[in-house]
Amino acid sequence: MVKKLKTYFNWSTGKDASLAYYYLKKDERYQINRLVTAINTHHNRVSMHGLRRELLVKHAQEIGLPITTIELPEEPSMEVYNNEMERVVTQLQLDGYTHCGFGDIFLEDLRIYREKQLNPYNIKCHFPLWQRDTKELIEEFLNLGFKTIVICIKSKLLDASFVGRIIDNDFINDLPDNVDPCGENGEFHTFCYDGPIFNNPIKFVVGDKVYREYKNPKKENNNNSMGFWFCDLKLIDD
Repeated sequence: MVKKLKTYFNWSTGKDASLAYYYLKKDERYQINRLVTAINTHHNRVSMHGLRRELLVKHAQEIGLPITTIELPEEPSMEVYNNEMERVVTQLQLDGYTHCGFGDIFLEDLRIYREKQLNPYNIKCHFPLWQRDTKELIEEFLNLGFKTIVICIKSKLLDASFVGRIIDNDFINDLPDNVDPCGENGEFHTFCYDGPIFNNPIKFVVGDKVYREYKNPKKENNNNSMGFWFCDLKLIDD
């Protein structure tokens, strides 16, 4: 019997991570034992997605895996980020992890960055969705029975009406031409609440919509801030 490769998955709670996890789990070479997620400790929410911690915990319970969190301040410097990543990844290495999974699709610079960061730890990265057509991916995601809601949008590219919407064919058709169907360029982020990777659907209610601005590390168009709309979700306890 061939020993499976001990693997953790970088978990964002969104649709791309869910679909990538689905495919990596089906690959018999890998044994996924843990989820890893970055948390904004100031708001006690998943970084970028803005999802409450209790919904992340519920995700892990319904997937059936333990979760390790990377605890970060609201706007961490690269030094703070790298130090916390080093702490977490060092422990994962000590625990015997040799492989990890990501939901990235086509951002080459991000893939190179991830591989470079993990190479010193002899942890190999896997990208089950890599270079797949994003229109086909979102259709495949829906056909497999996954369900997801948009919880964060980039205000420069989408108006507030898009946040809080369930992704379906109407949503895809309503997207402007300059927005990727999977939001791979950061146009929107999602919370996946049902699908074949979960034991049970996640029950929640939709709360308020909130607008926030953050420093823009790339300073696009000489603008040092980026605006986002977030949709708050609240867990319904059974």
